[in-house]
Amino acid sequence: MSDFLKHSMRALLFLLVQVFVLHKIPPLHQFVVPYIYFLFIIWLPFNTGRTWLMIIAFIYGLALDYFLMWPGIHAAACVMIAYLRPFLVNLLIRQEGAEQSYGAPSINSMGWAPYSVLVVVLTLVHHTYLVFLEWLSFGSFWYFLGKVGASTGVSLLLILVTEMLFYRKEKFRTNM
Repeated sequence: MSDFLKHSMRALLFLLVQVFVLHKIPPLHQFVVPYIYFLFIIWLPFNTGRTWLMIIAFIYGLALDYFLMWPGIHAAACVMIAYLRPFLVNLLIRQEGAEQSYGAPSINSMGWAPYSVLVVVLTLVHHTYLVFLEWLSFGSFWYFLGKVGASTGVSLLLILVTEMLFYRKEKFRTNM
């Protein structure tokens, strides 16, 4: 299967799960909204340039905004994590490390600790920015902190389950 088809199917699957499953959970919807759709952006290949990463993230976030009828806040949050992802990857792994040897961020390519830090930081940034954009219109500061913390915690749990269910075996590239 080509990489383009694989990433397109993954994007569609994450989008459909987010819109038709996670966004429809009534008891959690008032305070905790679990998000895992942005995992698609984290899982894009290392060799994706920052400009293309941000364009893909914008279009992907805009697609989710269209389905959820939001005025662009998911697109803004996706562009934010797409912009920060290359900086974090460069901080977390050696320059001659995984990005030259593997195709995409994963537990295999980065190791447990750096990959976990990458996912936790990007999840926290995504949720903070998303809730902040929503909070500008209503709410208190404690509501903001509670919603960010609760949504981040539930999303990280879902991301861990997703990582365990859909184990991605990255191929080690010997030729550059």
